[in-house]
Formats: sequence, C-alpha cells, structure tokens
Amino acid sequence: MIAVLGATGYVGRAFVDALTGKGWDYITVSRSKTDYTDFQTLVRFLRDSKPEFLINAAGFTGKPNVDACEIARAETIKGNVTLPLTIAHACAVTGTPWGHISSGCSYNGAKVFRDGHWQIESDLTRPDFRTLRREHPENIRGFTEEDEMNFSFRRPPCSFYSGTKALAEEELSKVGACYIWRLRLPFDEHDGSRNYLSKLQRYPRIYDNTNSLSHRGDFVRACLELWERRAPAGVYNMTNPGHVTTREVVEMIQETLGAKRKFDFWSGDDEFYRKGATTLRSNCILEVDKLLATGVKLRPVREALDDALRRWRPEAA
Repeated sequence: MIAVLGATGYVGRAFVDALTGKGWDYITVSRSKTDYTDFQTLVRFLRDSKPEFLINAAGFTGKPNVDACEIARAETIKGNVTLPLTIAHACAVTGTPWGHISSGCSYNGAKVFRDGHWQIESDLTRPDFRTLRREHPENIRGFTEEDEMNFSFRRPPCSFYSGTKALAEEELSKVGACYIWRLRLPFDEHDGSRNYLSKLQRYPRIYDNTNSLSHRGDFVRACLELWERRAPAGVYNMTNPGHVTTREVVEMIQETLGAKRKFDFWSGDDEFYRKGATTLRSNCILEVDKLLATGVKLRPVREALDDALRRWRPEAA
C-alpha cells in the first residue's frame, strides 16, 4: 500500500489518478484526520498502517504564484522545509521508503560552450543565447543533479520559494535515502489555475524566457516507475527532454487551439520586474540523463506540449 500526502493538491491529484489507473493499493492521508506535520502523529500512522512507500505531494507554493511566498514566509518554511524534514525523520525511524516532490526552480540559466569552454549563462533572454540555441543547440546543456544549485539562499539572489526548496534538498540529504523528484512548470491537457498552459492563456502580459517543463502525467508516471524499478534513491530531474521559449509555447497555443486573443509580452526583464512581479523568477534548463539511464522514458517536451494542446479540456465556466 502507498500513502499519499497532499493528495488534494495539483500534483497530488495526478498521483492519485496514476495509482488508480495502475490498480495499486493506496491511501490518501488527510491532515485534518492525521496531522502528518506532527512527528509523533506521523510515526504512529506509519507504524499502524505500514505503507510500502510514502509520497509527499504536500508543500507551500503560494497563490496565485510565488510572489505570495515573499509575504507568507513562515508558511513557506513550514510547508517546504519543516514538513519534509519531519517526514524524513519519521520515515527513517519506521524504515519507510519515500519520495518528495521538489522543484527545478533552485537553478537559473543553462550551460553554454563559449570561448572554448563550458560556462554558466544566467540570462537566457540574451540575443546571443537565442542565436546559439537556434544555430548550435549542441553547445547548450542543462544543469545535472550533481551541479550546485545556483538560485538559493546559499547562492543569492533568489526567490524565497526557491530558497526553501533548495534548503530542503540540502537538509534531506543529511537524514537518509529518499527520492527527490524535481518538477518544473507543470502542464497537461486539464485547464486549471496551476497549469502552465492555462496561465499563459490568462496572463494579461507574458514574460518570455527559456525553460525546461514537466508534463504532469508524465512526471507522476516517471516517479512511480522509479520506485517500481527500485532505482537508486536520490535526486532526479523530472522534466520532459528538451527546452522551449515562452513564445514558442504561445505559438503552439495559437496554432492548435486557434486562440484569437492578442498575446502581449513584457519588453524585457526591466519592465517585467518593475511592473509584473515582486520577486525574481527562475528560468533554467535541466538535463534528465540520470533519469533516462534508469530505463524510465519521457516524451520530448514539444511532443508532450502538442499532445496536451490537442487534447485540451477547457475549465468549466
């Protein structure tokens, strides 16, 4: 039996759907009935129910976006650092294998081959980066799991949300083995406030950058398959291979959905951070070679985007 914490959240619901589809035995743990933020309560639950595996899909992302985390800092720390550490210690005491949803937002930029060596480019809006991406994509690489997180409290500046996700990963590595699954800008065919494709269709103005993305269904299937294969625990980048610019995604939306609205873009970072956001945003490319080496397969990002848009289900009015 698999226990799921945060089963009512955006990613938690996808885990429940995937487990149901597989016919696996699972239990969703409601905080109102079992306060899993309390160490002793969680230990009792684990000893009584004896789950084969635990999935932590709970956390604090801020609504409507990470700007809210700059204000609700106590809640962000509790949800993104204290809670996973509580789970880690409870699972260590009870010998329960588990997986934790983290984020790729603790990185910013990409690696580029320039002037005869690989270096980190933090500004993926630069014209020369766009030219390199178009003409010599082989000279661009993403961050691997072994690379130091460069959008964190240790490597500022960063958003408060990103800082807490990085801090949690760092502290979890000291407690015991677990899966740390890095999600990045999730999307699928189900219209909703947390869906990256939905956000792009509703933003009055759009911020153009280059990123890796995670198809929500592909992400949860890959997480479960890692456990099913008994792949080594540790950190895994869980994004669909490849990367896209926001403009490219908007063009796909226009072409596939026939969107009639005019999509306006911020002129650049200066205008976006002056008028559209209160905290810095992570924009990054991640490599998934470690995940693919386990035998788990993920569709290329453009294929996943095309499929999601072709099967698009608008949110009911």
